[in-house]
Parts: sequence; C-alpha cells; structure tokens
Amino acid sequence: MTRDWEAHYRGAAEDEPQPAQVLAWNAHLLPAAGRSLDLACGRGGNALLLARHGLETLAWDSAAAAIDALRALAAAEGLAIQAEVRDVVRHPPAPDGFDVIVVSRFLERELAPALIAALRPGGLLFYQTFTRQRVSDRGPRTEGFRLDDNELLTLFSPLRVRYYREEGGLGNTRQGFRDEALLVAERPSPA
Repeated sequence: MTRDWEAHYRGAAEDEPQPAQVLAWNAHLLPAAGRSLDLACGRGGNALLLARHGLETLAWDSAAAAIDALRALAAAEGLAIQAEVRDVVRHPPAPDGFDVIVVSRFLERELAPALIAALRPGGLLFYQTFTRQRVSDRGPRTEGFRLDDNELLTLFSPLRVRYYREEGGLGNTRQGFRDEALLVAERPSPA
C-alpha cells in the first residue's frame, strides 16, 4: 500500500524540519555558490540548510502539503527557495543543472543515472536512505524501498566517493549510526 504523503505532511509537527545527517555532518563540503536541489524534499530541512548556505535552491516533492509548509518557512525567513510540486520519477532533473543534489529517505533506483547526469562537473550528491540490514523498526516496511549492502556505492559508481557510512549490524548496535547508509560523491570533471 502506498503511503498517503499528503495526509502525513498535513499532520506533521510544526517544529522546523531538520536536514539529513549526511548533509548536516558534511556541510563543510558545500561550494560557496551554485545551484542546489533538494529532491523529494518533504518539509525541506535540506533546502533550508542549502539556502542558508547561500546556494540557489530548488526543492521538489510530490506532496503539495509539504511544499506549502516549506514555502511558508522560507518566506518567514526571507529565503528564496523555489519549491515545486513535482513527480521526480516522471520528471527527473535535467542534465548538468546542479552543483549540489540532496536526497534523503527516498529511494527510486531508476533515478540514479538521471541524478548523476544532473550534476555539473565537480558537483556533489548527498544521499541518505534506509538499508535492509537494520537493528530497529525505523524506515519503510517494504524491502524494495531499502538498500542492499553497499548499494549506494554501486548505484552511483561513476561518481567519486568523498564520504560513505554504513554500519549495518557490526559491534554494539546500540551505538553508532544504524539502519541507513550515507554517501557524499562528486561528479568528476572532464580530463
């Protein structure tokens, strides 16, 4: 059964959405200027961080309630975020359009080639989503919406890995970063 994202975002808490850990922990890698995209943005925690950093920021999600909430937050802070209701699977980003793309807790494998192509040379992809190997009940129940071991590395193999974390079930599972994989990868510049 498909989740009703409109109802989810209409009932979401009013507190400010937070950026994904992959972006928050690696924000120091962001360029000083450029064009960024928060893909499947939800209420836009990533978009807010990107805009505050000074990047021209687009944010796309299929849920109008999420986009409305993000627009209100951006307007209250005076941030110029171009938030748009968009089916990102049917309408992926155009090639060479972005210096930064952030995807968090969204997995559509067929989009990987389009995301790679949408990065400009030297552009960065920040990606975080759930893994099949998990230690809690967090995340989607459907296995197809979860990554296999090291799958992000395979999906985005044409990119140069700058940061990767996936702890699985190793060691003390009450500590560390569990249930998700994190990737920061760069599109190589032409030789």
